[in-house]
Amino acid sequence: MADDAWADLADLFVDEAYTSVKGYVRTYVMHHQLLEHLPTPPGTVLDVGGGAGNQSFPLAQAGYEVTLLDPSPAMLDKARERLQLLPEEAQHRVTLLQAEGEQADEAVNSQRFDAVLCHGVLGYLDDPAPMVNQLCRCVAPGGLVSIMTGNAKAMAVRPAMEQRWDDALASFDAITEIGVLGVQGRADTVEELSDLMQRQGVEPLCWNGVWLFVDWLEFGGIELDPGDTERVAATAAVELEASRRDPYRQLSRVFHLLGRKTSD
Repeated sequence: MADDAWADLADLFVDEAYTSVKGYVRTYVMHHQLLEHLPTPPGTVLDVGGGAGNQSFPLAQAGYEVTLLDPSPAMLDKARERLQLLPEEAQHRVTLLQAEGEQADEAVNSQRFDAVLCHGVLGYLDDPAPMVNQLCRCVAPGGLVSIMTGNAKAMAVRPAMEQRWDDALASFDAITEIGVLGVQGRADTVEELSDLMQRQGVEPLCWNGVWLFVDWLEFGGIELDPGDTERVAATAAVELEASRRDPYRQLSRVFHLLGRKTSD
């Protein structure tokens, strides 16, 4: 296994990014979008590049059997810490595996899952195709593939909100940027990923945005209080509605694409 590229970022990612209002909104919005298409529990879920389990642990609590696969020992340590906070019955429904996502099929011994998630991973890869191929291979016929990644059609939003006008102008035709964690990232389009899915026998179902207004507020320098639970809940409800509607979803810096396996 190569050096852990996430060793120095695990604390920032899990203890700060996900505990913010923006982090809560991401988990809330995508959880509701998933539940609209997942079979009722029990069912099996593979979370590829699942990090500390922020998206898949709520599914374990809802009754699904979750396998979280991640190449980073540091992120898996964070997952083990968070796993201890779940009810005991939910803990027993989670399996942690250390492996590269591009070898997911081998790592799970060719098991086929009712749902395969890959959220916030493709942007760190030069080429999304090998990973998408693995996701589609690991899902059972009739199962769900869920991908969240950067929106190449909204790359100018962040630099514009930060009033970096030269960068914003250049971003209209860009697909890469330095992200909020200080790491180079790459964005995709719904159309390109849908095509990759279809080549592997997965038919795209729908796509949604993930966050919009909280993103703009953050880059505009406005701090949101995660301790104000009533206001956070209201924010999340607005973001969920915006994520499903045009033109709002088109302006989200990330999108959530869902597809269903039609053949083996």
